[in-house]
Amino acid sequence: MSDNPPLIREDVQGFLALVNSLPPPEALVAEEQRAGYLALKAMTEADPRPLALIRDLSCPGPAGNIPLRFYDVRESRDPSPVVLFFHGGGFVIGDLDTHHALCTELSAELDLPVLAVHYRLAPEHPFPAAPDDCEAAARWLAGSPAELDRKVTGIVTIGGSAGGNLATVTARALCDRPAAAPMLLQVLLYPATDESQDGSMVHFAEGHLLTKLAMDWFYSLYLPKSGDPRAFPLHASAQGMCPSIVATAGLDPLQDQGRRMAAKLVDAGVDTLFMHIAGMTHDFTTTRKALPSAAAATAKVIAAMKLMLQKV
Repeated sequence: MSDNPPLIREDVQGFLALVNSLPPPEALVAEEQRAGYLALKAMTEADPRPLALIRDLSCPGPAGNIPLRFYDVRESRDPSPVVLFFHGGGFVIGDLDTHHALCTELSAELDLPVLAVHYRLAPEHPFPAAPDDCEAAARWLAGSPAELDRKVTGIVTIGGSAGGNLATVTARALCDRPAAAPMLLQVLLYPATDESQDGSMVHFAEGHLLTKLAMDWFYSLYLPKSGDPRAFPLHASAQGMCPSIVATAGLDPLQDQGRRMAAKLVDAGVDTLFMHIAGMTHDFTTTRKALPSAAAATAKVIAAMKLMLQKV
């Protein structure tokens, strides 16, 4: 990390001043944090885009049915890839509603179907419940299930933070043991990839939206196994991975983890596009109403996805 003060965009400065003025919670309780996260998204996230099709579904999972939400800007379509979306929230908070608007944006702008997955959350369901559910949903999707009325030609996994972790863990599983449709692209947005407690985790430990305290709390409930590549995917092999996009944010305690993941992919010869959004906070793709610069950054990510998908 440089000793120079980090760039903070003007709209981000105002946003952080507001967030940092709010009183901290008296106690970190999962149900209260889930409600608070949903309320925050209602204030900061852009309105959902109108689509031809939005449908709640479920698929079989290792411990019961997994809630899903299917999006398509078109009422019907020819065989195509499908974007498989995993929400963020530290494996503890977040659901289909907290990232609903972003899923509509992805479908509308990419002109592709999107399937969002609500995997089991900690502390009720610690590791490896989340990656187990995500892999099950991916394999179900790859089989072009009748419920979607779509022929799936390939899968694009995407997620932010914990969702970025699950996007690459799922992609690795489907590259190692192929499903009925191939992995085409993984998109890792400010992903959590390793156990590191130094670098950006220290520099941005507090005052920049995501805090080290929050990350420690999430992991105290998720109970990931150190060194396990399904918990911390930086430990997984990058050989044979599908094409990849990794996006990091300049004010994010997780930015070094994303950089290390991108470097590992490049070193393994994986077709990789690395995007660093200077002056931006963690979780910027779901603060598009509060931050015009976050909306612009999200548009850049979607443009990168279009570019990478043209090559597959």
